[in-house]
Amino acid sequence: MKTSLIAMFSVLSLAAPALAQEGDIAAGEKEFNKCKACHMIRDDSGEDIVRGGRTGPNLYGIVGREIASVEGFRYGDGIRALAEKNPGASWDVNSLKAYVTDPTAYLKAHSGDDGARSMMTFKLNKNQDDLVAFLLSVSPDAPEQPASGDGAPQ
Repeated sequence: MKTSLIAMFSVLSLAAPALAQEGDIAAGEKEFNKCKACHMIRDDSGEDIVRGGRTGPNLYGIVGREIASVEGFRYGDGIRALAEKNPGASWDVNSLKAYVTDPTAYLKAHSGDDGARSMMTFKLNKNQDDLVAFLLSVSPDAPEQPASGDGAPQ
């Protein structure tokens, strides 16, 4: 009995990281192809992880990054309103999933501005978990992510 319990806890402890990761990183990397027309992923040393556009901010380290905080990037009014209403808030897994699903609806709901609009007009109707798993994989300083949440800025 004691051996069975030890074995069970060992298996569960090894499975915990997999359970916390809801999406498929490889599938998310493919999903990111829809994003790279506007976004790149370039690490701190200047190496391109994914070459992409500069219309949107660099998404390297997005998970755990303060909202609207990329130095030198000109954010739209909607995302700036979100950052002003939620000072110090950063992107987490749940807020990113909610944002990519419907960016303008997310800004309206969380910025306090019913007229808020996102410059990101693309909506991701499926595979959000995969995309966010990929973005988490290129966010080396990301804090541990909560198991659940409502997508509100943290």
